[in-house]
Amino acid sequence: MLPAPGGSHRARRAKWMAPYGRWVAWPSAAGGLWPCVSKPSIARQQGGPGENNVKIVADQNIPFVAECLASVGQVTVLPGRRITRDALADAEALLVRSITPVNAALLDGTPVRFVATATIGTDHVDTAYLASRGIGFASAPGSNADSVAEWLIAALLAMGKKHRLTLAGRRIGIIGVGNVGRRVEARCRALGMEPILNDPPLERQTGDAKYRPLAEALACDFVTLHVPLTREGPDATYHLADARFFDAIKPGAFFINSARGAVHDTAALKHARATGRIAGYVLDVWENEPRVDPDLLRKAELSTPHVAGYAFDGKVRGMIMIYRALCEHFGIEPRHEESDFLPPPDVPEIRIDAPPADEQAAIHDIVQQVYAVNRDDFNMREILLLEEDRRGPWFDDLRKNYPFRREFHNTRIVVPAACDTLAAKLAGIGFTVVRDTP
Repeated sequence: MLPAPGGSHRARRAKWMAPYGRWVAWPSAAGGLWPCVSKPSIARQQGGPGENNVKIVADQNIPFVAECLASVGQVTVLPGRRITRDALADAEALLVRSITPVNAALLDGTPVRFVATATIGTDHVDTAYLASRGIGFASAPGSNADSVAEWLIAALLAMGKKHRLTLAGRRIGIIGVGNVGRRVEARCRALGMEPILNDPPLERQTGDAKYRPLAEALACDFVTLHVPLTREGPDATYHLADARFFDAIKPGAFFINSARGAVHDTAALKHARATGRIAGYVLDVWENEPRVDPDLLRKAELSTPHVAGYAFDGKVRGMIMIYRALCEHFGIEPRHEESDFLPPPDVPEIRIDAPPADEQAAIHDIVQQVYAVNRDDFNMREILLLEEDRRGPWFDDLRKNYPFRREFHNTRIVVPAACDTLAAKLAGIGFTVVRDTP
């Protein structure tokens, strides 16, 4: 069991040094070690004067942000929940994640001229206010879409094993078919599932008949949400999954949310589970984060601390996207690429020696070697052992110190020549597949 945040056993032991960064050992649920990455060898002195003179305040959990921006100006890094107006008294640029609300209350009276969020979603940013003030804005759309889709696949495979469900032939309702939803669709098809797509804005925009009514998506065996959080307009998603939503869902379905916590109504979700309307739910996002409803957590099939998009590739990709946007805004030539910050994968290759008797079980075991979603669930449930005032800090700490995880494509799967369908499925969910020749 991991020690609680702030405990006396927080020291991490260095595992080994590499040119790309210092790898650090975390205790795992199984008693082993998980690697995570700290600063790369190209790091410069944090907060030191750069060749340019832009004053920047950034969330400390954006990976390598100080190192990457050292040549752009002076970088001050802070916890996202501690970025205040006073902290921006001299700042010209602000770089945040989803936990920092960016609005008039934060920015009025500050010299901030550019804001960027290293996230897909922008519901935490008052973009209308920024536009009215002439403040530049950028986000990172699609940066972690592969990571979220891979989280979903890992969760489906874990659910399949837990409940002895064959995923092939099952229907999955995908609500929201943007950067993430499209990737989820492709990966689910690769596993032999039948996706039913629901996206009213895209349906109106394209007229494509592949976008189906919400009722059809809710009639599936699994229902997964991949929508932005919006509170106004005909397609508002705040509490989209409310009592009416669950009344209309297929009895015995599984509900999954990795979009935003407020897209589901916690009370309605708990009621749907308590009455047996749904068979279970899997959550990566929670209303009122970081204060997680303990009863909702306790009864979840799988629970993770808003880390579906936390594969290291996506985090670095998002950082580079906003770094380049900042450089463009201030007329500075960018110097860095994603590859500057990406170390080798922890699992570079997996070999399959013979055709497996159960392909789904084999895929589950392969995915577990690259991303064991159950480990995130194990650590998330430590919240239930803590006093109420320590639960929020624990949630934040899990995100801040998230173990190193890479996207599937970084791992080569060597597959025997006789395993055509297995090779196609593994490639379809994102792995790099190589055929083993005699």
